[in-house]
Amino acid sequence: MTTPTRVLILGAAGRDFHNFNQIFRDDPAIEVVAFTATQIPGIAGRRYPTALAGPRYPAGIPIEDEARLEALCAERQVDRVVFAYSDVTHAHVMHCASRALAVGCDVSLLGPASTMLSSRRPVIAISAVRTGCGKSQIARWLSAWLRERGWRVAVIRHPMPYGDLVAARVQRFAAPADLDAAGCTTEEREEYEPHLAAGNVVFAGVDYAAVLGQAEAEADLIVWDGGNNDFPFVRPDLHLVLADALRPDQVDTHHPGETVARMADVLVVNKVDSAAADAVEALERRLRSVNAGAPIVRAASPVRLDDAAAVRGRRVLVVEDGPTITHGGMATGAGHVAALAAGAAEIVDPRPHADGVLRAVYDAYPHIGPVLPALGYDPQQRAALARCIAASGAEVVVAGTPVDLAALLGTTVPVVRARYAFEQRGGARLDDAVGRFLETVSAAPSRS
Repeated sequence: MTTPTRVLILGAAGRDFHNFNQIFRDDPAIEVVAFTATQIPGIAGRRYPTALAGPRYPAGIPIEDEARLEALCAERQVDRVVFAYSDVTHAHVMHCASRALAVGCDVSLLGPASTMLSSRRPVIAISAVRTGCGKSQIARWLSAWLRERGWRVAVIRHPMPYGDLVAARVQRFAAPADLDAAGCTTEEREEYEPHLAAGNVVFAGVDYAAVLGQAEAEADLIVWDGGNNDFPFVRPDLHLVLADALRPDQVDTHHPGETVARMADVLVVNKVDSAAADAVEALERRLRSVNAGAPIVRAASPVRLDDAAAVRGRRVLVVEDGPTITHGGMATGAGHVAALAAGAAEIVDPRPHADGVLRAVYDAYPHIGPVLPALGYDPQQRAALARCIAASGAEVVVAGTPVDLAALLGTTVPVVRARYAFEQRGGARLDDAVGRFLETVSAAPSRS
């Protein structure tokens, strides 16, 4: 009998699990000896459970820190290392590959053709070249536009399985109580709460074949709301890809953002209301260099405060969307823009007041400006956020995160939420592109 190829999967609790489920779980020629973890705290040291890994893995599969890559390759006699996470530079991917190659392992990437699931329903996918480009606001706009035309829409969200993996195998969120019942982290709530407020039902989880099956049972059409800059887990019939006019040089610099830009059926240049005209033009030229055929939509991401008067003349601490500010590479975000526009007397710098796990985040991401990333993977991080806000002396908090921060942290400092939406501002029109696509779909929407 041929000895199975021993595989180590480099991941971040999402793409790695999906690739395992799709490609390796039932392949007797492969033995996955471990996953590694990075980007997301608290994942390393756990196991991918037997209930998900299948009978070939009666003890589950260990999840180790990526820092031990070379040691793991030696200890587990690894033959092949598979890179399986997103929103990192091309150089980062090759540094990981070089570490594995140097100790004698082959290195590979799994692509869209082999990892995408096929759906019985039409699929519109939303991806981006970087995290923080505005995917979810497009997904909310799109789902509302489709519902107005009679389509039953299911939103499938890129995975964020940070808790009990078996319990999260298939998740369905239709109301805020569902988020509470699932013990969702701040990061999960940032993605799910706005969809629920918009009337969407959101599906997510760990086993995306099962997730897709449940979504298909309830919908005429699937909207894939991507995470980071990853390509979809479900094969799209129409693929919308966003780029950020505030980061015009980041089209072909990150993995797999360049891949999705090249795959796009429609390109969306977002935040044209905040960026300089020459930056917008530079971004369009860069997009054209990798995808000459896709129409380009120009979009704005206007920010409004729930109560701008409460911010004017006050000392304001700004809390921003976590992933956008950390591995997304942005120094500040929508909350900072909104606070300044509303006439805040001072933006309070939270960094001197950060302690413990929050201090470690600032140390790990020194590019972060005078804002507080809304991290909340566990109660320890949420407590650190609350302490930082209390110690800052701020009179008002502006929350640029989509999550209901006041309810989550229980802070006594008044919280004013910043909200942002999608607006078309020139170029091709997204509604026209989606409308033309729907004309090609054979299944008519349910009217029930």
